[in-house]
Amino acid sequence: MIMNSTHIISCDFSLLDALKILNEIKSQPMVLFVIDGDNRMVGTLTDGDIRRALIRGVKVSDKVSEAMFRDFKFLIDGCEDNVVSIRNFKEQKINLLPVLDKDGFIVDIIDLQRYVSRLPVDAVLMAGGKGERLRPLTLNTPKPLIKVGDKCIIDYNVERLINYGIKNINVTVNYLAEQIEKHFANPVNGIKVNTVRENVFLGTIGSVRFIEHFENDTVLVMNSDLFTNIDYESFFLHFCQHNADMSVAAIPYNINIPFGVFELDGRDIKGVKEKPTYHYYANAGIYLLKKSVLEHIPKDTFFNATDLMEKLISLDRKVIRFPLTGYWIDIGQHSELKKAEELVRHV
Repeated sequence: MIMNSTHIISCDFSLLDALKILNEIKSQPMVLFVIDGDNRMVGTLTDGDIRRALIRGVKVSDKVSEAMFRDFKFLIDGCEDNVVSIRNFKEQKINLLPVLDKDGFIVDIIDLQRYVSRLPVDAVLMAGGKGERLRPLTLNTPKPLIKVGDKCIIDYNVERLINYGIKNINVTVNYLAEQIEKHFANPVNGIKVNTVRENVFLGTIGSVRFIEHFENDTVLVMNSDLFTNIDYESFFLHFCQHNADMSVAAIPYNINIPFGVFELDGRDIKGVKEKPTYHYYANAGIYLLKKSVLEHIPKDTFFNATDLMEKLISLDRKVIRFPLTGYWIDIGQHSELKKAEELVRHV
């Protein structure tokens, strides 16, 4: 239960007290959450509510309960539909949302001016690779800590995850691990980033088995060296909508052939396609998984995310793709790093 927020006020306070508190709120939505004598939430209060009450004849010395709005919006802690509700509330221009437990106590407050959403997801960033194609930059610096603009590659991803309300973030490390561990020694925007060592290289998803506990039933796994503005909220909702066991973010990849291409039956030409374009989806290195499928990742064994895909498909589990719109760069080569550096100047 949250009691020390500047946005919480007792119903027994006066309207004058409420005005003073609202006047002290800086750079946040100007709304108060009203609690009763048992600390249960019973209403909301804005300066507009107070103004309308004064017009009705209520005095500034009267209690907050005389002016509060009783039909308020809120989320239920642990409700599966919270992400959908948050999206709807954003469309209604509601910027501050209380989260209540089943007894009506405030357990969290979500600032939708600061956060895009509050996703019930644990995240794992794979940061153990040697980054050999980026040498000599990676001889003494792990690839995730290479700067793009004024920020390390991995920090763009961690901060974006936090912006979507993800609180449980793990980073698996190997090559020059101590540098990444030191980098995350302090919380990032109030969130502790947990680093986990893999003693040997275990592929693009094998090290997930080193993480002992996940809080949520959905796990996001991604490469730490990506530069992308993927919409994690849409990714999650798409995953839930299709009841998938694994969803793979996919980028469109087109191949243009500058010649006429024969349609053949053996040696016989049956037609010609002039300068055709073929459309594919490529693996973006970002995955959503039901926590239960992690048991199919073998312990202490080199294992890639594509191996997990094939394993789940062989078991007739549901593996889907999520089309990634926006930008996406895999910073694995000097040319891609240069692209990211150019892009960051404009975003």
